[in-house]
Amino acid sequence: MSGEEYNFTDLSLDRLRRRRSAKWTFWPDDVLPAFVAEMDFPLARPVKEALVQAIELDDTGYSNASASGLADAFAAFADRRFGWEVDPEQVTATTDVVGGLRALLDLATGPLEQVIINPPVYFPFFSIIPEVGSEILEVPLDEKGRLDLDGTAAAFAGGARAMILCSPHNPTGSVPARTELERLAEIAAESDAWILADEIHAPLTLPGATHTPFLDVSPAARECGICVTSASKAFNIAGLSCAVIVTASERARRLVSRLPAGATHPGHLGVIASQAAFESGDQWLDQVRDQLDFNRRLLSDLLAGHLPAARYRPPEAGYLAWVDAGELDLGPDPASEILDRARVAVSSGPGFGSGGEGYFRLNIGTSPQLVEAAVRSISEIA
Repeated sequence: MSGEEYNFTDLSLDRLRRRRSAKWTFWPDDVLPAFVAEMDFPLARPVKEALVQAIELDDTGYSNASASGLADAFAAFADRRFGWEVDPEQVTATTDVVGGLRALLDLATGPLEQVIINPPVYFPFFSIIPEVGSEILEVPLDEKGRLDLDGTAAAFAGGARAMILCSPHNPTGSVPARTELERLAEIAAESDAWILADEIHAPLTLPGATHTPFLDVSPAARECGICVTSASKAFNIAGLSCAVIVTASERARRLVSRLPAGATHPGHLGVIASQAAFESGDQWLDQVRDQLDFNRRLLSDLLAGHLPAARYRPPEAGYLAWVDAGELDLGPDPASEILDRARVAVSSGPGFGSGGEGYFRLNIGTSPQLVEAAVRSISEIA
């Protein structure tokens, strides 16, 4: 493996504004975007080289994920990064994590059956559950940002058929402990319910925390659980449309085998990029994690210096900072005031559901200079 060092600190704003992704085109040029979950860092060299090679070969047709080596690459990655033994035969490619979850919900739940979510939580969950005819049942995180296991047990005992587990959690960045996940598996198994684990942020678990794959915690978890994850967040390739669904039991494999064709047809370039990331992206990923560790500590210092009334618990995983602005006199949805007056685009706290009022989510997957620019701009209106 080469000793290549990546530059994650000297990012040209002019160059970033030449990008055509949602982050850099949704708002006018006088707005600093720090909302949507994509990073500003340069791509991992193995990923870029794999994509360039595909373009040079005019290789932009339909994907054939089963023949690509993607499943083997993911299994090896899971073993290296998490100590998780995955059977490649139980890895199924899908379009993206949200699409995979939606398709699984359509099979795992029936009309008007309840699906548990843990707000404040990733806002697409509020859409995909009613889209399949099921009902949302909120079991909010506790005051420390942890799972309410007693509330979850009561919800399953009351008839809930499934739960979407966001682990690591978005937007809080919390990482459930193994003991929490073991108990969650027991609770779900007792009610013959499903846990659909969104583990998309797992590769970005930061120093001081340990990600435990849900399917790895117990036999009960393997029976009731299905994992949906992707290289997209960790390697910044969300626009290429590829994720994986992982099972660890015959029961779960049978459910996945019933997925419609459209749910198992990822983008060809997404398959190519994901395989390259899983096979050869470790060195880049380690450097990204180091940068995010620095950025989360930097944000603590910046808030203490410029926005001392804001409250912030540094994320245990990922590059999304969940900031309590309730004491900044910016209203129930601080993102609106921050956009209008500070010209910084952050994500709306209330958009993540119960517990989001007074909060905003700030993307720190960028250079320290741009993190500081965002905080300084917000401080001028607070």
